[in-house]
Amino acid sequence: MKRKARIERTTLETRIALELNLDGRGEADLKTGIPFLEHMLALWCRHGFFDLAIEAGGDLEVEPHHLMEDIGICLGRAWSQALGGKEGIRRYGFSAVPMDDALVMAAVDLSGRPYLVYSVELPPGPVGSLDPELFKEFWQAFVNEGRFNFHARMLHGENKHHIVEALFKAAGRAMNEASSFLPGQEGVLSTKGTLE
Repeated sequence: MKRKARIERTTLETRIALELNLDGRGEADLKTGIPFLEHMLALWCRHGFFDLAIEAGGDLEVEPHHLMEDIGICLGRAWSQALGGKEGIRRYGFSAVPMDDALVMAAVDLSGRPYLVYSVELPPGPVGSLDPELFKEFWQAFVNEGRFNFHARMLHGENKHHIVEALFKAAGRAMNEASSFLPGQEGVLSTKGTLE
């Protein structure tokens, strides 16, 4: 079973073509015009063993908000599509990742019910050239369209780059665990018989 998806989305603000392979080697080919986001997504891929290719453009002269949110939308749609009916997967995943001064926890439930708990308070000022609030917008869009429950919690941190990096690494590891196959599991891991 190939767990892959391709999503294309064009609006008056952005245009995105995205390919995702859940059973990859952690490779990223990213052309978004937002270098820091590309760096973070490359970490998510590497630590989740996902392959991801994105070609995207948008109204960056206004600000990166539209493009980051729309990449989250497309990545969520691809995630949901690639998972299919979720038969045989673990469903739950957890990781806590240290990055020097930072420690961030990520917990995932591929329940089919989108819900984000985002307790990542970044110190004031930009991260690279990005407004810190854009990361919550990205994750909210990803969770909504991916239809999963995601808790992100910063346990400690002072350096903004380290905090965001630990978050993306923890998310990749937790999402890899949740989407991996559980030996002996038939159907979906739910008494309802469905994860929708």
